[in-house]
Amino acid sequence: MSEKKYIIVLGDGMADEPIEALSGMTPLAYADTPAMDRLSKLSEIGLVHTIPEGMKPGSDTANLSVLGYDPKLYYSGRSPLEALSIGVPMKDTDVAIRCNIVTISEENVPFEERTIIDHSSGEISTEDCAVLLKAVKAELQNETYQFYVGTSYRHCLIWNKGQVIDLSQPHDVLGQVIGEYLPHDEQLLYMMKRSHEILVNHPINIERKKNGLNPANCCWFWGAGTRPALSSFEEKNGLKGMMVSAVDLLKGIAVGAGMGVAQVEGANGGLHTNYEGKVQAALNALQNGYDFAYIHVEAPDEMGHQGSVEKKVQAIEYLDKRVIGPLVKSLDAEGTNYRLLVMPDHPTPIRVRTHTSDSVPYLLYDSASPKKESHNYNEKEAGESGNFVSQGHTIINKLLER
Repeated sequence: MSEKKYIIVLGDGMADEPIEALSGMTPLAYADTPAMDRLSKLSEIGLVHTIPEGMKPGSDTANLSVLGYDPKLYYSGRSPLEALSIGVPMKDTDVAIRCNIVTISEENVPFEERTIIDHSSGEISTEDCAVLLKAVKAELQNETYQFYVGTSYRHCLIWNKGQVIDLSQPHDVLGQVIGEYLPHDEQLLYMMKRSHEILVNHPINIERKKNGLNPANCCWFWGAGTRPALSSFEEKNGLKGMMVSAVDLLKGIAVGAGMGVAQVEGANGGLHTNYEGKVQAALNALQNGYDFAYIHVEAPDEMGHQGSVEKKVQAIEYLDKRVIGPLVKSLDAEGTNYRLLVMPDHPTPIRVRTHTSDSVPYLLYDSASPKKESHNYNEKEAGESGNFVSQGHTIINKLLER
């Protein structure tokens, strides 16, 4: 085992563009981030390009990059990674498809003319969403199509002897009429339409509407792929790694790579997740035989998709004050020799409410040899630093000093 410890804190979708309402600053530059401000003066700051040319800017491809897996070699679709995390027994002939339960408009028009309002159904709880999925399964599940419960609004459909077909991501079409983004596959389209009929007047959704919450009223299929084959993280890097995330995608990458997966009560992928529990899980792992911890926080990305400037700033401030600050304080107090990489996986700009492929800022800190720098940690100053990593899957080499 390594004497030195290595940590990545990943603020999903944290990078953004200058916003007029923030005096022309990005949320990262505008947010009150004392921990990152202090570290930035002692760290290497730069930009890293995480999305390979020609690939979609997803959290799947981007997080594979950050963990050192070239998506061009290892990526086989997003949903199979999520399926791994929830223990779905995938055969080589299976195709996994992400099944979001989303909010679509309920005006009296044909299904194709409805609008997608919310890709997360108001960050619905796993418990409520499991009940809704059960109602869908009761009618639509058969030997060919099997549904599996995931986390919150994120679930999985396994298509036996299926096809990897192109499907639109729901967070890419927020506020738009859904017709041109629906599946061309007749059975998947039928199941989406039928799921809406099953869910629209479900007691849980009637109650949600009464309480001013978005109803979880339709299944949306996307992210089709086949069973992945990742090489072992430990064999690749000589380090025993732990994943700390609420998101099935990240847990699935970890399972595929043979990493440990921490279960953190109250970690839900939303703005009000259990930040403190995530820090403690990482510290526990590092104190108990693990050399590497990956702390993934989904909230900045979710707030970007929601188009909320205020909440995205708040998510970044929570990341700073409730994850990075306490983590560094604990490691320093224990006298741990460690290297810390802070970065987003991709931008999720408020302007477009979806992912882009732009390069993202990184902060690399070494407790044993802090630097003396003048740059702050934000997109603009990272670009001015002159440090640039053109291939995202090599950023881990900087962290691991090789």
